[in-house]
Amino acid sequence: MTDLAFTVTRIGFLIALWLLVLGAVAVLRKDIYGTMVTPRGKGRSSGKAPKTAPTSQPHNLLVTGGPLTGTLLPLGNSPITIGRSPASTLVIEDPYASSRHTVLENVNGDWIISDQGSTNGTFVDDERLTEPLRLTPGVTVRVGQTTFELVK
Repeated sequence: MTDLAFTVTRIGFLIALWLLVLGAVAVLRKDIYGTMVTPRGKGRSSGKAPKTAPTSQPHNLLVTGGPLTGTLLPLGNSPITIGRSPASTLVIEDPYASSRHTVLENVNGDWIISDQGSTNGTFVDDERLTEPLRLTPGVTVRVGQTTFELVK
């Protein structure tokens, strides 16, 4: 083997090692900083769900955070299930989401969200959802690492 070939092989091996190290650091960084810890929500001291002002009817569900950021799901009359199950309307590949995590239902023109007994809970404006709640546009909902809201 010539000196040039040997030097090129050494440099190639060095580059491959650095790519391996940088890949490992990227995976560790995602594991450490990937889980978003949110502060206690508004209205925590009153023990009640956040108040929302009545507005016009929303037409879409917009994913505002997480791997599906920017996804726009049109709202119809059928319920929207959110979870890891492939049978869900909005499939979230998130280890913090249950198979059938939460459901959005249109009841007389109002969108009602209810948690389906998920382990990690559904959060509306940083408040854990304990009973069905009417959603209005602009209210942030968090399921695992994914956040979404209703938009006009």
